[in-house]
Amino acid sequence: MKKALVAVFAVILTLGIFAEEAEAARFGGGRSFGMKRQAVTPKPASPAQAAPAPTNPASAAGAATTPKRNWMGPIAGLAAGLGIAALLSHFGMGEGMANIVMIALLAMAAVFVFKLLFRRRSPVAHAATYPGEPMQFAGAGVTTTPPLSQLGTSSSSVSPATQHIPDGFDTEGFLRVAKLNFIRMQAANDAKNLEDIREFVSPEVFAEIKMQMDERGSAPQQTDVATLNAELLEVCTESNRHVASVHFSGMISDAAGAAAVPFDEVWNLSKPIEGGGWVVAGIQQLN
Repeated sequence: MKKALVAVFAVILTLGIFAEEAEAARFGGGRSFGMKRQAVTPKPASPAQAAPAPTNPASAAGAATTPKRNWMGPIAGLAAGLGIAALLSHFGMGEGMANIVMIALLAMAAVFVFKLLFRRRSPVAHAATYPGEPMQFAGAGVTTTPPLSQLGTSSSSVSPATQHIPDGFDTEGFLRVAKLNFIRMQAANDAKNLEDIREFVSPEVFAEIKMQMDERGSAPQQTDVATLNAELLEVCTESNRHVASVHFSGMISDAAGAAAVPFDEVWNLSKPIEGGGWVVAGIQQLN
């Protein structure tokens, strides 16, 4: 009975401490990495009016940027551990068992903090130019991208500073293939099919995806795309490569039977001028 009680407490504490570690299981893990386009930024919700200056300095300080993660999770877990340690002692488990519980709690909290700090480290801001392998984006759109001076402009929901779409570019066909590959990458990520993913991404993105798979371990997952929207933001030529940015949004679920949640991200694609297919060179989150 005592061993069963200890096991139940251990499971509860583990779930409580690592609940906030759960992240989107979709391809890319809901993170930003690889090539970034400074022109791709979220559109302001209300550009016509500026926010009024706060009258209370204290409230202004309190309204500062809210951290993405809540550090109270591990602290609450430790506090609960103190109470459980006392409870174990009350049930006659002894001080030794209480100490073991506290050591386990401290170890789990240390792992939580380490992973949190590691994941907050920013990757390389801009990816280098990689030759990449051919992918199914090749053939969509035009084969030759005009220089920036010949590109047209259009509006976008993410309000890029300078948006360029070349005249005659097969936007509809390109986006159709982009959607197909978005769904294909989710399936490959679920199945840990690194060989399939390698053909669609740059070396930098491949390294990040492989690292995410290693972190995931052997836990099974099933990603279902409920709705998917795609918008071409930019196609331009830079140095020895073409660059295209596709804005994906919609609803996605990360487990079988789970409720779908919204996502909003941009995939930055690159393609060598001398030949080769488009590859995913970076992902940017917009929320």
